[in-house]
Amino acid sequence: MKTAAAHVLHVDDDPGDILLLEQACRRAAVAFQLHSVSDGETAIAYLGGTGAYASRERYPLPYLILLDLKMPRKSGFDVLTWMRNQPQLRCLPVIIFTASNQEEDIKRAYEAGANSYLVKPVDIHSLIELVKLIEAYWLGINQTPDGSS
Repeated sequence: MKTAAAHVLHVDDDPGDILLLEQACRRAAVAFQLHSVSDGETAIAYLGGTGAYASRERYPLPYLILLDLKMPRKSGFDVLTWMRNQPQLRCLPVIIFTASNQEEDIKRAYEAGANSYLVKPVDIHSLIELVKLIEAYWLGINQTPDGSS
């Protein structure tokens, strides 16, 4: 299982959602390290290793991204489109993690290269269970192009 060394980047502009996910990860006792940024521009800087995020030792490239769609400055769609145009990030798994269950958002996300689309649960117990499932599948049994699981 890759979780011990895995880093997960959470991109969400809602401080309450960030805190709730952090709490769910603690309560689920996940092995991965969660990093959060609050908008799409910051996510691009983090993923590109630019500006304040230039140190990969301090800001390692994540193994998985949890990406909200509706954000200021750059949306999740903008981040996803940018990522899929970067050769070193093209295969990085991206889970859309949003409150929107609108069919047009789902379709657009998959067309832009999302690997999964999850609607955020509204209660902490469901979120804890979802975090456990994300860890088990994406960081446990899922195979990546470089052959690591």
